[in-house]
Amino acid sequence: MRPNIVTEAGVQTRVGQWWNAIPFLTSSVVVVCGVIYLICLLTGYDTFYEVCFLPSAIISRFQVYRFYTAIIFHGSLLHVLFNMMALVPMGSELERIMGSVRLLYLTILLATTNAILHLLIASLAGYNPFYQYDHLMNECAIGFSGILFSMIVIETSLSGVTSRSVFGLFNVPAKLYPWILLIVFQLLMTNVSLLGHLCGILSGFSYFYGLFNFLMPGSSFFTTIESASWMSSFVRRPKFIMCTGGNPSSYIPTYSAQNTTSSGFSTGNAWRSLSSWLPQREASNQSSEDSRFPGRGRTLSTTRDPTAPAGETDPNLHARLLEDSSSPDRLSDATVNTIADSRQVPIANAAVLPQSQGRVTAPEEQIQKLVAMGFDRTQVEVALAAADDDLTVAVEILMSQQA
Repeated sequence: MRPNIVTEAGVQTRVGQWWNAIPFLTSSVVVVCGVIYLICLLTGYDTFYEVCFLPSAIISRFQVYRFYTAIIFHGSLLHVLFNMMALVPMGSELERIMGSVRLLYLTILLATTNAILHLLIASLAGYNPFYQYDHLMNECAIGFSGILFSMIVIETSLSGVTSRSVFGLFNVPAKLYPWILLIVFQLLMTNVSLLGHLCGILSGFSYFYGLFNFLMPGSSFFTTIESASWMSSFVRRPKFIMCTGGNPSSYIPTYSAQNTTSSGFSTGNAWRSLSSWLPQREASNQSSEDSRFPGRGRTLSTTRDPTAPAGETDPNLHARLLEDSSSPDRLSDATVNTIADSRQVPIANAAVLPQSQGRVTAPEEQIQKLVAMGFDRTQVEVALAAADDDLTVAVEILMSQQA
């Protein structure tokens, strides 16, 4: 008998739950990069000269395919593990907000812009008339880290945090976090592509400040792709996330000026999309509307005039509770008065009722009041019976049932 079978089953279950929680596109990128590395390891392919990002080959032979092949190849086991472990939290977070197809488009866009910036900077450095850096034109770069740096910039810029931790060792200002990572990686690993990481940071800031807004299509573009017949096998998968995601305010985060609105992508929508996933600097003063309880919430004061009679309610309470009595999603003045009065019924009145007068069903008047508030009559009768005809308790029971 194997004594550690329980421990092994627990680890396997946790790993399975972790993997199942990763959305479709992010897990697909992890699988593709991992499989490609294993194939290269088994076949002994380790030069990567035909697939890496090589500025001289792109310019001389117009090998644009290197823009995209370079990001899925990795040079070592540590290289692919580090990049994929960094991708899982950031990619999963963005995919849940944007949707699988939208994040795929963003990844391709970042890969393209990173490559173009890399090519421009290498060409300027290699062919300038003052001092030529020829090694930049012949640098063979591979790996997903350039896109990861772009995602780090987007996440850090929109998170609202003031500081970030570098590997849990020390904290740095959030605005400097991508640049600190760039320096740390360059000092710890001399064989990394400084220009590739730098272009990833520049693309991330360009995207965040709205320079790529004209390249971002509207939601109908992604909806059309998702509804295509050739996408049906992917859309049916449980980890696939639609662009709408059930949240109409889930848009790609972009930057825009305070008084400027873009087509489909606004800072307000972006902030609401990321607020549930990213840490915030401070809580918002305006609570968002809950779809279960239509209308805007009110904070009611519990203070009461001590000189007022016991059976009377504070008239200011009604004014704070109702902003527009004509609105169909708010209570009427008569209903609020009745509920408030029911809370102030003197206890002496309860003693006047004969003990032999046992009520089996709730009074029709109370039932009509709660039905007028929008509750189902059957649920109202059950709630009043459970609350012993206490109107306040019955309302609480009905509201908890809706929740």
